[in-house]
Amino acid sequence: MTRFSVGTGWAIVTALCVCAQPAVAYRPFDGTDAGVADLNEVEIELQPFGWQRAGSQSAAVAPFVVYNYGFADRWEAVLQTEMLSPITGGGEPSIQATGAFLKYVVKPGVLQGQSGVSIATEFGPLLPGINADPGVGFSWAGIVSQRWDWGTAHFNVETNLTRDHQAEAFLDLILEGPITWKVRPVFETFYDKVWTESESRSVLVGAIWQVDHDLALDAAFRYAIVDGHPVNEIRAGLTFAFKEEGDKTPTKPGVTFGNWGLSR
Repeated sequence: MTRFSVGTGWAIVTALCVCAQPAVAYRPFDGTDAGVADLNEVEIELQPFGWQRAGSQSAAVAPFVVYNYGFADRWEAVLQTEMLSPITGGGEPSIQATGAFLKYVVKPGVLQGQSGVSIATEFGPLLPGINADPGVGFSWAGIVSQRWDWGTAHFNVETNLTRDHQAEAFLDLILEGPITWKVRPVFETFYDKVWTESESRSVLVGAIWQVDHDLALDAAFRYAIVDGHPVNEIRAGLTFAFKEEGDKTPTKPGVTFGNWGLSR
């Protein structure tokens, strides 16, 4: 594991804490919704370039990739990872926020074209990084989603065993504008605490543009307080979906596309 100088160490550690998303998410959020990719459908979330600033230090978050695959009815497999590259302050690029998860819709609801709330659970290991925390942890989350004429809400409750084996709790609320709008305003706020290590409060505002049935673009600004230090972040990316070769049924984006229940 690469060792950094004392002068840049704080900046890199802070960036790792900020970017170590406790749960896989649908763009551009840190939380997710109670939807999954359709059977035999692949959804890819990609952030070609993002930027964050913690104190006087800045870093590029690029790329950030989430791969979702609907392998069975109401089930989704999720793989995610991201690269963090210091822009100021020196230090080596790192690969982090890596994980492998399974997501299951416990109760089909509004995100699945039925009535009532949608309820899902997501769980899996937090995997080692490169030039980042080398340990293995575990994540479990419960997600509830509901939709009204004015918009959609998603509520996440998550408990984790971090890669250095500390207890973590994550509470998250996502609000989206009406699904009939081509461009939907979005808002997210979360509270995250790793016992004996860190505490974060975050607010995000942005928009999702539903370009087509299987393509969405997003952009957002996030402001957080991490252990008393301000953090600013710009996120921009896209989500697209396609069917497994040989499957001729139409794509029905899961959590990633808010209009259908987004699949991260």
